[in-house]
Amino acid sequence: MSQAAHKSHQELGWSGVPENVFKFMESRTASNSAAFLLPTLREMHSRNPKLKMLDVGAGSGSMTAEFAQIISPDGHVTGVDINPVVMSRTAVVAERWGIPSKNISFQTADGYKLPFEDGTFDVVHCHQVLVHNKNPWEILAEMLRVTKPGGVCAAREGDLDTEVMWPPLPGMLKFHHDLEVKLIVGRGGSATAGRELLSWALKTGVKRSQITTSFSTWSYTEPEDRKLWAFGMVGAALGPAVHERHLASGISTEAQDEMRVAWLEWVTRDDAVLAQLIGEVIIRKE
Repeated sequence: MSQAAHKSHQELGWSGVPENVFKFMESRTASNSAAFLLPTLREMHSRNPKLKMLDVGAGSGSMTAEFAQIISPDGHVTGVDINPVVMSRTAVVAERWGIPSKNISFQTADGYKLPFEDGTFDVVHCHQVLVHNKNPWEILAEMLRVTKPGGVCAAREGDLDTEVMWPPLPGMLKFHHDLEVKLIVGRGGSATAGRELLSWALKTGVKRSQITTSFSTWSYTEPEDRKLWAFGMVGAALGPAVHERHLASGISTEAQDEMRVAWLEWVTRDDAVLAQLIGEVIIRKE
């Protein structure tokens, strides 16, 4: 993440975030959020049991932990994130996955300036990192720098402008346009990251023939999935820790209350659905 994104995360006051919000964040795994990369990862691991992988923007490490499980017993995954508060949970998450310390490690680092030598890792990955940052191709270029020749660099990013929901509750629409998109774009991110991902990869200087692209979706249609997403949004994006910051951004208390009530209504509706298109790239380094 960029320093600007780091500041935004600090303002969220992660140290006071309820446990259910972390449950929402840690529901992301390699299986449900990096399926596009797993066949390549497993094939590379079959050829090199001592595979080295870097997970950029790892957060508390739920995806990192499953990556480590996949390339065990002799592979190793390093997870990095710029937010030390969120990373304080990594040991708990790794233990929950049963990952020994020889297979996983974490450290604080900025995606624009990774603290590793050129060509250190066989696989470098990020998920929902570029969407939040200015000049995201600079992060991709840095990820490629630390990738070994013959290795791969992979990214998966949401395309906010493709998000669809039903029913179109006014508070939900306000949340998407006036809070979610406004805040991400306002700090230099993109509401069209998924569709721009290929162009960002090309800006790093790699050839089109080195890149494989795909699209998938986030889909929240089943009751338990809807609960996880809705309560996560209410807790993380509309909780007390961010109330004052939203006021400073021009989102009134009344508007925040309307958004919160809409999420809580949406989650109870039998006809409720929400989905978003997600762009994916795998870059093979020559």
